[in-house]
Amino acid sequence: MNEVYRESGYLLIRGFLNESEVSKLHNVIAGFHRLWQKDNATYYAQSAVNSAYLTNQEYLNDRQRQVLFDFIGSEKLMSIVNELIPKQPCFLNTQLFFNPVNPKQSNYWHRDPQYHLSVEQQKAALSASDVIHFRLPLLDEPGIELIPGTHKRWDSTEELEVRLEQNGYKNDQALSQGKVIKLSAGDLLIFSANMIHRGLYGLDRLAFDILFCQPDPSVIQFVSNDTLPTAEDLISVENPAAFDNSIKFKSAENKAAKDT
Repeated sequence: MNEVYRESGYLLIRGFLNESEVSKLHNVIAGFHRLWQKDNATYYAQSAVNSAYLTNQEYLNDRQRQVLFDFIGSEKLMSIVNELIPKQPCFLNTQLFFNPVNPKQSNYWHRDPQYHLSVEQQKAALSASDVIHFRLPLLDEPGIELIPGTHKRWDSTEELEVRLEQNGYKNDQALSQGKVIKLSAGDLLIFSANMIHRGLYGLDRLAFDILFCQPDPSVIQFVSNDTLPTAEDLISVENPAAFDNSIKFKSAENKAAKDT
């Protein structure tokens, strides 16, 4: 599994969750989505295609949050996380991906780091620590289009011009090396945040996404304290290692900030 991921930058496990497991997650996440839509009505209507921080207390009660904590720290999921990040895997965040309100809104090619790194920093990130998406569609959907191998190589001229909209190109244009990964409810798509990719809109898209990372301070800084479980929350979690690591590193970060 690790060899396949290292080579291509993604892994697809069909039917990772059964119907009961999908339903349990869907009940919680659909509730989050309804409340988030209400609070973010203007943004949702204009252009939104994702939300984040599902495990904080803004939209979910303690019981609902526990469902997510238990799943994220389940042995079923963490056994894969530990294989791909064998040394101190850390929980980074959760996201939810959905369709835009406007059916004509275009999707767009991107690498996740491009929103906070310069082009030169993006190049350097390809040989630095990895952030990994664990994407779980809760409904059948068109899926994702990605460029295999771009988690460890820089863009071709075609890819760079489209992704960054250079020389008159637009970031929704087709790329010659694009590979469409259609997803069904219960599948698990694992892919590197460094990879060039884009979501595909259509059907009733509702995809739960969990981000894990290596213990790199430049990445751990983006962990939000209010998304982390308490010691009491962790009692029922089968494998809390990723949460424990994030809590440990965030505590050290917070202490260092107070001491300066």
